[in-house]
Amino acid sequence: MKILVTIRLPEDARAILAEKHQIEANDLDRPMERAQMLRAMGDKEGLLSTITDRIDAEPMGRAPHLKMIANYGVGYNNIEVEEATARGILVSNTPDVLTDATADIAFALILATARRIIEGDRRVRQGAFQDWAPFRFLGSEVTGKTLGIIGLGRIGEALARRAKGFDMPVIYYNRRRKDPLFEETLDARYKALEDLLLESDFVSLHVPLTEQTRHLIGPKEIALMKPSAFLINTCRGPVVDEKGLVEALNRKEIAGAGLDVYEKEPELAPGLRELENVVLLPHVGSATGETRSRMAYLAVQNLLEGLAGALPTHCINPAAFSEQEESIT
Repeated sequence: MKILVTIRLPEDARAILAEKHQIEANDLDRPMERAQMLRAMGDKEGLLSTITDRIDAEPMGRAPHLKMIANYGVGYNNIEVEEATARGILVSNTPDVLTDATADIAFALILATARRIIEGDRRVRQGAFQDWAPFRFLGSEVTGKTLGIIGLGRIGEALARRAKGFDMPVIYYNRRRKDPLFEETLDARYKALEDLLLESDFVSLHVPLTEQTRHLIGPKEIALMKPSAFLINTCRGPVVDEKGLVEALNRKEIAGAGLDVYEKEPELAPGLRELENVVLLPHVGSATGETRSRMAYLAVQNLLEGLAGALPTHCINPAAFSEQEESIT
């Protein structure tokens, strides 16, 4: 079958696909341009793409034989899943394999924002470090502070485990409350969203992007946070009203923020780049060699399963599988 791969894959992962199928691939370490992707879609039966690719009705409509979209990433808000399901196109993602890497980066942002790590590094490089003084460049303690986790899924749970090493009380808000045994094992207490915002010293976001979570954190929610609190976002940029966050940081309504994702990525809200009390990362939550390789293998596995007529291990729209079976019979 003919497959379009819009991203650069590790050679061994690519070789696995090439053993059985005909591949047209992007060999550059940057996203494939949309126009190029659209031109290539016509005869493709499989698509392996990533979060930078907008997979809507247009590319699907150009590929009448498309059976499977394998997303290289756990989030899939870049894909119009309902459109794919209506067309009988399977969609998969790569959960689990990036949990620890993303939890690590969330905790790195907690430390970097609280202890002003990036500011300090910049001062030293600029030659501004001349001497030591007891009340200069003060940050905030992390050990013993309350961590509020919004979205206690795989990554939120992994972050909670890391917080134990810093003796941080963990409170969480989730669409559905976890069972008491789970809470006891993780030593995490459930709170309503408003109460979590009021009580937390660090608020870390770990929710998928949906219509319900878009701008989940805006000016009203930020106003509930302590003036000494920090907001951490490693999930999806539009979960935060970025313009409102910039205004709040300028007014020092909260102490700071650590961001790995942005509302209109890669663009930043006006004024965000100039703020000293925010740490900005270029969407590197899963950016370890080990994790990105595991993501590639899992995406390839999903794609091969779907093209072979099986339900992919990590299919997110199994209803499309029923559509395919009906069309065969």
